[in-house]
Amino acid sequence: MIHLLYSVIFIEAAIILLLLFKTPLRKLVIAVLDKIKRGRGPIVIKTVSATISIVFFSTIYSTLKIQRRAIGEDGGPDTLNPTDQVIFSRHLLEASLMGFILFLALMIDRLHHYIRELRLRRKTMEAVKRNDMKSAGPSSEELKAREQQVDTFKDMIRQLESDLESKVKEASTSEATVEALRKQSEGLLLEYDRLLEENQELRNQLQTLDHKISLSTGKKDS
Repeated sequence: MIHLLYSVIFIEAAIILLLLFKTPLRKLVIAVLDKIKRGRGPIVIKTVSATISIVFFSTIYSTLKIQRRAIGEDGGPDTLNPTDQVIFSRHLLEASLMGFILFLALMIDRLHHYIRELRLRRKTMEAVKRNDMKSAGPSSEELKAREQQVDTFKDMIRQLESDLESKVKEASTSEATVEALRKQSEGLLLEYDRLLEENQELRNQLQTLDHKISLSTGKKDS
């Protein structure tokens, strides 16, 4: 499950990088996203997002349930037994990864939207310029209106470029967050292995103790 979530995160991060830089692959990614958003694509995306959200909140609920149980029984979350510590750490990691998957999916959707809007505005402005060149002897009022329209389009393009730049900064922050989560997951997996070893050692000690007790009880009975 964790490996699958990491795979999805890295795929989404790669898509964001392709959308940020003007390369031939970006056209391919945009074409694929356009196709996904047509027909039954939005329904499938909403269904998958809803499923991930339900699992996300279910995992958070399970994590809080373990923490409340530990507080009620032992007085604090630091006194969890080894098994609960393993489950708690795993649920917390899964919830973090699923939340980040939903965030990156939203980032991809917004970047795709802004890129399409920017292309549409540029095409509209180019069409206005071509019409201006084809028109013969336009009046001063028409020229003024068209100049105002071009200025409006330029302002809209600057706004879209500013929004795109802010999304680029957010994507850079997201990449840093992915790296931090990767390092955190490596630490959690090491802690997970250590807790499993401690749990196995405790079980072995309990079995040895039970065996000794049964032997001593058998000697007393004889």
